[in-house]
Amino acid sequence: MDALLLNKAQDGLNLNLLPAQWEALAHYLQPLTVVQGDILFKQGAMDRTLYFVASGSLSVHFEDAESRIRLAIVGAGSVVGEGSFFTGTPRSATVQAGSTCVLWSLSPMRFSEMTHRKPELALVVAMGAGAVVAKRLMHSRYRVAVT
Repeated sequence: MDALLLNKAQDGLNLNLLPAQWEALAHYLQPLTVVQGDILFKQGAMDRTLYFVASGSLSVHFEDAESRIRLAIVGAGSVVGEGSFFTGTPRSATVQAGSTCVLWSLSPMRFSEMTHRKPELALVVAMGAGAVVAKRLMHSRYRVAVT
């Protein structure tokens, strides 16, 4: 919650929730810590998990046959995995920890459960993640960093 409130990045996640809603959201999230150099997910992977970045930074890379191209650095207060979360298509980039990171993951199964039990909360999360996609697509530097 603090990371989202403090984030002023162009692609920050904006969730305006009351304390009780934050508690409800926490029920659907799983904590995850990755250390510098760990791969969170690889380009081409079939996974729809959405990751909220609580602390640290993640490097987003596109990999072709010749090299790796850094697309963006995503910090605390934003999300990664938003593209596949919405589309169900393979991951469009590799995401690697640039530092030790604390993340909160929202699996498709937990999101589906949230939509049935707390639809208003699921809508806020979906709209927030959708806004991140839109911000990244509108900003030419981050356009290719939708993961």
